[in-house]
Amino acid sequence: MQTFDLIVLGSGPAGQRAAIQGAKSGKRVALVEKREVVGGACINTGTIPSKTMREAVLHLSGFYYQNIYGINYRVKEKISMADLSFRVQHVIKTEVDVTQAQLSRNGVEVLTGTASFVDATHLKVVSSQATVDLEAGAIIIATGTKPATSPKVPVNGRSIINSDQILQMADIPKTLIVVGGGVIGVEYTCMFATLGVRVILVEKRPRLLEFADAEIVEALSYHLRDHRVTMRLNEEVESVEEAAGCGVIANLQSKKKISGDALLYAVGRQGNIDELNLAAAGITADPRGRIPVDAEYRTNQPHIFAAGDVIGFPSLASVSMEQGRLAAAHAFGTAMSSNPAFYPYGIYTIPEISFIGKTEEQLTDEDVPYEVGVAYYREIARGQIRGDTTGRLKIIFHRETKELLGVHIIGEGASELLHIGQAVLILKGTVEYFVNTVFNYPTLAECYKAAAFNGLNKLARL
Repeated sequence: MQTFDLIVLGSGPAGQRAAIQGAKSGKRVALVEKREVVGGACINTGTIPSKTMREAVLHLSGFYYQNIYGINYRVKEKISMADLSFRVQHVIKTEVDVTQAQLSRNGVEVLTGTASFVDATHLKVVSSQATVDLEAGAIIIATGTKPATSPKVPVNGRSIINSDQILQMADIPKTLIVVGGGVIGVEYTCMFATLGVRVILVEKRPRLLEFADAEIVEALSYHLRDHRVTMRLNEEVESVEEAAGCGVIANLQSKKKISGDALLYAVGRQGNIDELNLAAAGITADPRGRIPVDAEYRTNQPHIFAAGDVIGFPSLASVSMEQGRLAAAHAFGTAMSSNPAFYPYGIYTIPEISFIGKTEEQLTDEDVPYEVGVAYYREIARGQIRGDTTGRLKIIFHRETKELLGVHIIGEGASELLHIGQAVLILKGTVEYFVNTVFNYPTLAECYKAAAFNGLNKLARL
């Protein structure tokens, strides 16, 4: 029996930061990872592969230079899955090495194997080499998620795939059906559409990305249609079958039939809890495998915490890192605070979307008097230089106090550009900050000044 102060299950963003925070508190920490490599789904199958693939797509397709050199401009004429995979595998290897080094440098003991609870304080870790018994006064569950499954969609890893199997495709399809209009489905829709694939996107809700600002999502929908994406909204898949010759047929509940060379099923994710034997620890999860926690990320067992995607929305790598860090801090009574209301969102569609704070819809429901200022990339010199003339930045501020309430951006570099607005929002700054601040020229940051003038001019006219 090996005894630790803290045992962390899972080495993704939440698990990694939880383990390091525990080690920095002077505790003996063990991190258990089922895979042979660290990093979890984030590094190995999810965030890092998909965002690296996006960069490869943008580079090889010459997407952001087509406004300048013409729509036929490409860095590589015939792009293959091997071209995309080459860059992805390089980045994955580097990130795994970096994560391994960070854990080692902080004295975290990494154990490879499948963990399961024996009781509330004891775990069993089974690997191909041995079975190890562990004990700890504090345990953090950060096992992440896996693609959800449906009996209606028989995923086979060939023509019918989930998001973990994208890079296993032999060829880039000519026509792709994407089921699911959430973050993962829309991101891959954008990538394949940029490669010239005819994409059909099926989503049962009336619009995409319902948690994002309606105007920004409307702009994204316009770009998708402009890249020949067919959107089937308010539609649900009834069944999926392989075609007699080759390809896939999706039968919708509305009796429509859609055919394609391949189908990507991207409707939600399920918590990785199947092998944990949570019942032995007295913990229950919901039907989607999500573990309920309180504000300190404690489960119903005070010494067992959960963090990251396994606890549900927002399921962002950045937020998971913070949740893991906070869970470890709370486990040992270290004072730390964080405000989820100011967590930024980054959605790596093409064009990119990023936002923080309230949307117009939320402020309208709350009867908050607000005004909006908008700046367009096409009016900013850097937008013309970079070839992105479709982006826009929207700031929302209180009409009376002029305090910043939200920032919503669509366009190249949105997730980086957002952090300026994030700082002003957290520090309770006003829209006048942007008017009175000098930004480097030419930069996309100038959008803040242009948007501020636009919003204040509307107030002046009133």
